[in-house]
Amino acid sequence: MGCVGIQELGHGQWSKEFHQRIFNQRIPVEGSLELTFRCNNNCVHCYCNQPVDDASEKNREMDTATIKRIIGEAVDAGCLWILLTGGEPLLRPDFKEIYLYTKKKGVLITLFTNGTLINDEIADFLAQWRPFSIEITLYGATQKTYEAVTRNPGSYRQCIQGIELLLARNLPLKLKTVAIRQNVHEIPLIKSYAGRLGLDFRFDSMINTRLDRDKSSLSARLPAEDVVRLDLEDEERLRAWKEFIDKYAGKSDSDRLYPCAAGNNSFHIDPYGNLSICSIARKESCSLKAGGFEDAWRDFIGRLKEKTLSPNNKCRECEFSFLCDQCPGWAQLEHGDDETPVDYLCQIARKRAEAFGLYTVTKNTDAHRL
Repeated sequence: MGCVGIQELGHGQWSKEFHQRIFNQRIPVEGSLELTFRCNNNCVHCYCNQPVDDASEKNREMDTATIKRIIGEAVDAGCLWILLTGGEPLLRPDFKEIYLYTKKKGVLITLFTNGTLINDEIADFLAQWRPFSIEITLYGATQKTYEAVTRNPGSYRQCIQGIELLLARNLPLKLKTVAIRQNVHEIPLIKSYAGRLGLDFRFDSMINTRLDRDKSSLSARLPAEDVVRLDLEDEERLRAWKEFIDKYAGKSDSDRLYPCAAGNNSFHIDPYGNLSICSIARKESCSLKAGGFEDAWRDFIGRLKEKTLSPNNKCRECEFSFLCDQCPGWAQLEHGDDETPVDYLCQIARKRAEAFGLYTVTKNTDAHRL
């Protein structure tokens, strides 16, 4: 009898097919967990950072036992991937205990860190218990620019050292950055640096209001035209946008308030044990400190997924809504409700449509379909 061949799939292809199969089954296969909002940096754009030694923040954060219980319950409910993030997650003295517990549960762990606290001990630990991925945000290609963002003297050298320590151990590292006024001129240099190291790189231009709705972070936002320009100048992003437009143009016909994967297969938990549908839509949350994860996922998040757009929702009639990042989370942060459009996102969507030849703009700003 001949050997039966089994097709070998890479993780990317397997993950895509897996997610497609379970999209409508409401299995919480992936989640993000903020271990703390505290951070040793003080980035100009950050939506959540709190001082390192903030006693009130420390007291509010979940203890080790609670975090482990919630992770265990999420795994029992079907969770396969967990993102450990912050703030800066390495600030917690119990980080290794939490990480190791999660790892031994069989979960694929992604770690978001600013990299400045990585030393030989942490790098050796991660090499022994390898994560699925580590992502470090590099805020600049030079010390001047990097520290203009972090407002933390010495942080640039610490970050570069952290990157080098992880690379020396052949850990699965990726680099990323935020494109803001302070560093936009160095985005090509940061990408080039990542390329020389053989690392994947991405950037994000979309800056949110802080979670407390303080708008100070918005001073770092790029103008809408610069957001679109960066997409057009980057070959990979340009190709991705063209493919997206070819596939989804005119197909934004869902009446769901949350039409995305949030609440279908993904969830978010903050440092205080509050479960929300995603990392920015936090107006409605459910405490997991007393109740169990599975009940909260099924009932609380389930109710959020059933919500529909109001009849007078202004985005319903917009033919370019598929190009827009408008969602309840953005509306909640900037307006305090679920549906009020964020003008900044509208501007970007119109600029995108114009850039890809979907319409032209006359002097009186009327849109004309091409």
